Amino acid sequence: MLALLLVIRILCIGNSFSWDAVEQELVPLCDAKGVQVEVHNLYYGGCSLEQHARFMLRDTAAYSHRICSNVSPSPRERGVERFRMIKDTISLRQALCDGTYDYISLQQASHDSGIRDTYEPWLTMLIDTVRAYQPHAQLCWMQTWAYSRDAKHPAYPRYHNSQQEMWDSIQACTHYVQHKCQMTNIKCQIIPCGTAIQLARQTKLGDTLCRDGYHLNYVYGRYTAAAVWYEIITGKDVRRNRYKNPQMTPKQRRLTQKSAHKAVKMQENALF
Repeated sequence: MLALLLVIRILCIGNSFSWDAVEQELVPLCDAKGVQVEVHNLYYGGCSLEQHARFMLRDTAAYSHRICSNVSPSPRERGVERFRMIKDTISLRQALCDGTYDYISLQQASHDSGIRDTYEPWLTMLIDTVRAYQPHAQLCWMQTWAYSRDAKHPAYPRYHNSQQEMWDSIQACTHYVQHKCQMTNIKCQIIPCGTAIQLARQTKLGDTLCRDGYHLNYVYGRYTAAAVWYEIITGKDVRRNRYKNPQMTPKQRRLTQKSAHKAVKMQENALF
């Protein structure tokens, strides 16, 4: 009898930045190494921790429930190896009650990502809710990225239109999240997508990873964030993964994989 392959189930309580990170490139990266994965992204554009918490308190079915997977939707559908679907709108409570997850991620809206005062009490409320419904899931914090230097986002002036200031602020808030979890004996896995993007910007790719100043480009920007996720959930070195976006050059794959791998190693070795 063949052993059943385990399926890694992920729930992202997110927005357009989780869309960038997990909906396009994560499944193909996993598929290239025979890893079965099912990604559930709760998408609501620009959603902040506060908005997530308010939706939760009102049990509002506000989210577009987007599923990406390389697992057949049903045993009856033979030959179906990959699928992407958008289901009816759903509430956070409904999603948390929909089976068990291996990883559940939270994140801040990009415009608030470096503003510490926007995190509480909403972060605590969301962590408590996730742990109440899914006590065995690995809680994750998806670190977002700073905007491009020439971004026109209306919130960029909050960081004095400085990519470095925004990035420093995001790092400080990431440290806050991890420290908070440590102080309350909560194991929290940081998904250092922001670090990977910033490292990639220091390569010959330059400040080209965003398509509009803040969302990641479809070729190697999204690939970089997904490569971070891939390493975290599989424990595998993405530099040994041969999958690349069809429009990527070998050099772009090499630089993005190296940046993602370095970001994960830096996070593993970080002292807080």
